[in-house]
Amino acid sequence: MATNPYTVLHADGLARAGELRTAHGVIPTPIFMPVGTVGSVKALAPDDLAAIGAPIILGNTYHLYLRPGDELVARHGGLHGFASWSGAILTDSGGFQVFSLSSLRKISEEGVEFRSHLNGSKHLFTPEKVIAIERNLNSDVMMVLDECVPYGADFAYTEKSVGLTTRWARRAKDAYPAGTAPNLIFGITQGGFFPKLRKRSVEEICAMDFDGFAIGGLSVGEPKATMYELLAHTAPLLPKDRPRYLMGVGTPLDIVTGIRNGVDMFDCVLPTRNARNGTLYTSLGKVNIKRSEYAEDDAPLDPACDCYTCRTFSRAYLRHLYASHELLAFRLNSLHNLTYFLGLVRGARRAILEARFDAYAASVEALYPEEAAQAGL
Repeated sequence: MATNPYTVLHADGLARAGELRTAHGVIPTPIFMPVGTVGSVKALAPDDLAAIGAPIILGNTYHLYLRPGDELVARHGGLHGFASWSGAILTDSGGFQVFSLSSLRKISEEGVEFRSHLNGSKHLFTPEKVIAIERNLNSDVMMVLDECVPYGADFAYTEKSVGLTTRWARRAKDAYPAGTAPNLIFGITQGGFFPKLRKRSVEEICAMDFDGFAIGGLSVGEPKATMYELLAHTAPLLPKDRPRYLMGVGTPLDIVTGIRNGVDMFDCVLPTRNARNGTLYTSLGKVNIKRSEYAEDDAPLDPACDCYTCRTFSRAYLRHLYASHELLAFRLNSLHNLTYFLGLVRGARRAILEARFDAYAASVEALYPEEAAQAGL
């Protein structure tokens, strides 16, 4: 049996504060992981990420396999050496990317055959090959190959998919036996939008000795209330002594809702993508920096934030950069948004340790009333 890399330090209801031990550092949880799909968090350098205290980032197996190639990355010291990142790295299996390329792929028992979105070349991902790619990348946390079913898939298809995801997970585990250092390996539970199948997937995947477990297949187009119902159903079923990862989710409200239900790890492109589109998250709610009302606003973006952007520049300057299509806007906005998201989970961790998480979550919910109403909160 693998040595458990995770310790729960304190719980407040279902919310947990813990530590995940990796080959590149101890990760305090709950944690938000900035997304660096191709080995780079868009618009930011590793020293930017270090400055805002990001202990772990996410890379993507599918994209790095296609370009520049996992073997090239391995020759350059793995993804840590290649990207000059000294913190931890989690790599997705590529299952979601293949799901999003439905017109270019074919799923079978063997794996997923797909055509590259770059040049149309044909490739095959098997559970074993995905693990081999991730070992070349030297990920601290490797995710197994799974099938992410679309919202609206019927019970029969989803049931068949759950079985396939389980068999793939077993093959991945066999390819990377328990206790094989230094990489950790997480299983992914699926089940679509059927509570019965979600429970079955948890039972099957969690029967295997993975280092941690993920909830996949949410935030794929379903109503917010549906996502929260399935999250509340699924997360507490996962083993209490292992880290729990909600994949590809989400907004600040999604994150505090996930934490309330016992989730420890999150990732999403939202903070950096929205930063590049001029939507910024602050202690007072969202700010659309494109708006003309900020043209002569000398105040910092968020007076409660101590990031480089807020310490140094006015809202007027940030609006000017965005309106002028200056690349610096991408960096300053991304620095701030990721600072906000990392501060969000740090605040949640403190609140859990001090047994006041419900009040903390309520304060976050109050900043996003429209989204909370959509979710039925």
